[in-house]
Amino acid sequence: MKLRYIGESFGIDSLTNGKIYEAEYENGMFRVIDDSGEDYLYSIDNPAPLDGSSKGGKWEIIEE
Repeated sequence: MKLRYIGESFGIDSLTNGKIYEAEYENGMFRVIDDSGEDYLYSIDNPAPLDGSSKGGKWEIIEE
């Protein structure tokens, strides 16, 4: 699956506004290979850092 992140970019190795990411659906979340090159679980509704340093954003499904 391919997702586009739309929202505030956060971290050097996290998510960048407008960038398309490879992802898989897993237990109500998306497992995304982010800018670090590693895969992490992100919220489906509001992908944001756990420390609250960014308000996050949303996903746009590009390809299922």
